[in-house]
Formats: sequence, structure tokens, C-alpha cells
Amino acid sequence: MRSLRIVAAVLGLLGPPSYSADSGIYAFIDREGGIHLSNVPDDDRYRRLDPPLASTGAETREAAARTEFGNAGGARPYDDVIKLVAGQYGIEAALLHAVISVESGYNARAVSKRGAAGLMQLMPATAKRYGVADVFDPAQNVRAGAQYLNDLLKLFDNDIQLALAAYNAGESAVLKYGKRIPPYRETAAYVPKVVGFYNRFQPSM
Repeated sequence: MRSLRIVAAVLGLLGPPSYSADSGIYAFIDREGGIHLSNVPDDDRYRRLDPPLASTGAETREAAARTEFGNAGGARPYDDVIKLVAGQYGIEAALLHAVISVESGYNARAVSKRGAAGLMQLMPATAKRYGVADVFDPAQNVRAGAQYLNDLLKLFDNDIQLALAAYNAGESAVLKYGKRIPPYRETAAYVPKVVGFYNRFQPSM
């Protein structure tokens, strides 16, 4: 009965079909009761989730960053560090700023419920992998995040959306779903948000 109530609750959120190109989240429930979520409604069973997803801590930080630092030509914190690291590791400063905007809202002391920390919300294993001694040090955090993003871009043939999906959900998840954005609610919302910031920041960098 509990599973039926969950399915009914999700069905109650499904509105009429909508296929506009935006950052909405779409869902359908298959015959076995499995819930499928995606930001790309490439199956006629998908319906847009309405109302929008409830705000999370990350979304609150992202909204604050959008308000305070979202203007394309506006000054942004840690710009010198980010530009230096971007040059060292061959990654666009605009992309690093976009990831930081969504991940931490430029809060160098941010810590998620899962233990991700710092400007680019590095997981402990990622921080260790890239030799970070102090995850709250902006320079170390951004350096490791840039290295990780650069490795993901190489792994996914410079496909920014797949690299961002892997940054959020892990490269194994993207590979598991045949080099597509995994059908995870958080990841499906995360990728278009970062891309939106990236497109906004690009012209000024």
C-alpha cells in the first residue's frame, strides 16, 4: 500500500504534456510502477512535474548567487583564483564560475548533507584523489574541482552536459546509462542550471 501511495502522489504532480525547451523536470510511471525522471522528455509518456520541485539548500544557494552575482558583467568573488586555475588546467573560467554558483553560491565554507564541501562542493574521495589538504581553502578547492571537471570533459569527449552530469552524479552513473544524463531528479535539474549560468557568464570572460 505504501508504494501505491507514493505512485499516486507522483501521479498527482503530473500535469498535461509539455515539451518546451526549458529546464523543467518530466516524469512517467512505467507498468511495473517504476518512476522515470528526466529533463529531456523524449518519450510521449513523460509529463511535466507541476508544481516545481521544492527548494533545497543547494537551490537556495544557487538563487542567492543568481541574485547577487548573476549579471554577466558583474564582479564575482574569487575571480583571480578562478582565472588562474582555469589557465593552469585548460578549462573555461565561465564554467568554473557556473559550477560554483550552483554548488555553493560562493560560500567557501559550505558543507552539504552528503559531506561535499567548499566552493565546488568536493566529496571527500574527490578531494583526496586530487591531493587537497584543506577542502575549505578556495585555491585548493577550485584547483581540484577544475582538475576533476577537466578529466570528465576528456572522458566524455568535451560534452559539457555529460561532464556536469558526472560531476553531480558520478562518472559511473553517466556510463551506466550509455553516456546520457542519468534519470536522477537532482541531476536532471542540476545540469540545465549550471549551463544557464555558463551561458550567461561566457560573453564576459
